[in-house]
Amino acid sequence: MIGQWSKNEISICVMLIAIYALLFFLPKRLSKHMTILSLMWGTAAGFLVEFTIGGGIFDFYTVNDSSSYELFDFFYYVMFAPFGYLFMNFYEVFGITKKAFGYYVTAWSFIGVFANWMFNKLDIIHFKNGFTLSYSFAVFILIQTVTGLYYQYVKQKEHSSEV
Repeated sequence: MIGQWSKNEISICVMLIAIYALLFFLPKRLSKHMTILSLMWGTAAGFLVEFTIGGGIFDFYTVNDSSSYELFDFFYYVMFAPFGYLFMNFYEVFGITKKAFGYYVTAWSFIGVFANWMFNKLDIIHFKNGFTLSYSFAVFILIQTVTGLYYQYVKQKEHSSEV
């Protein structure tokens, strides 16, 4: 029953529906191959962060209601995939060049910090062990830079195989 769900569980459901609907309705700018890779990359990058600084090695925050894994933790992790896709999709939409790369990565890092802030306000993540929202920016700068470099590399390989 929905009355037994907490704010974080309802929020995750709403966000999942919204972000996957956005993916469905956006014009397709990436090849099928690149779409699959972007979704996989978003998932892998998210899991890497979650299982190192989240409840993993450093334990800087807890996801959802407890430190044990629940079904809604999985739903939370499933939200990472679209962010990889959106990063790469808008990379194409805006025609990001080497000169604009740093600005693009910085903008996405602010989006990530905003998402962390929102997740914290919705009780989806709970910071602990001295971790604060401001530390998230450095994490996102690193992840978004690697994501952008990965995308450039894969795009170059995909383009060279077409020629």
